[in-house]
Amino acid sequence: MRAKMRLMGFRGASVKPLNEEAAAELGAELLGEAIVFGVGGLCLYLEYARQAGQARRRDEEQAAALRAVRDRLRSLQQQLDALAERLPPGPGLGKASDGPGPGPAAGSGHGH
Repeated sequence: MRAKMRLMGFRGASVKPLNEEAAAELGAELLGEAIVFGVGGLCLYLEYARQAGQARRRDEEQAAALRAVRDRLRSLQQQLDALAERLPPGPGLGKASDGPGPGPAAGSGHGH
């Protein structure tokens, strides 16, 4: 009862001793509330842990997918480099890739 009075903000208030029945009822009520709050806190903690685990798994899956894409990109780049080495150097190959686009259409607006 003293603890309950302190929680309610009454400091130094004198409390008469409770009879056995009232003390048992108050103790049972306090125990019941403690169990309810404990179970609620446990549920909150377990839900937080579950959400954190899901986020961690999602991040790991995204990182693995990103690594797979990078590996595939490197592989494709190596294949492209190998194919480029096999091509003979032609007279028109370098010029076609240097310009901004097709020759006649790009300059058609000049000279009028």
